[in-house]
Amino acid sequence: MAVTEFDNGVEVRAHRRTFLSFERLVLFAAMHVALVLVCLALAFVGHIPVVALLLGLGGTLALIAGFVVTGNSSS
Repeated sequence: MAVTEFDNGVEVRAHRRTFLSFERLVLFAAMHVALVLVCLALAFVGHIPVVALLLGLGGTLALIAGFVVTGNSSS
């Protein structure tokens, strides 16, 4: 088995930053899928497609804005 030297602090911080970024991306994707499913249910089952469209567009913009704002404040 080969023994390699590396700076543990730098490697761990880089890995943690990458992991948190990926975790946020997966959370955003799951929340957006849920939003789209709710909008589809409103449009087809609830027979209110205009409200569903507005909720979908507004919700998507709110999700993006929320993740951008919270992403800049966390490090």
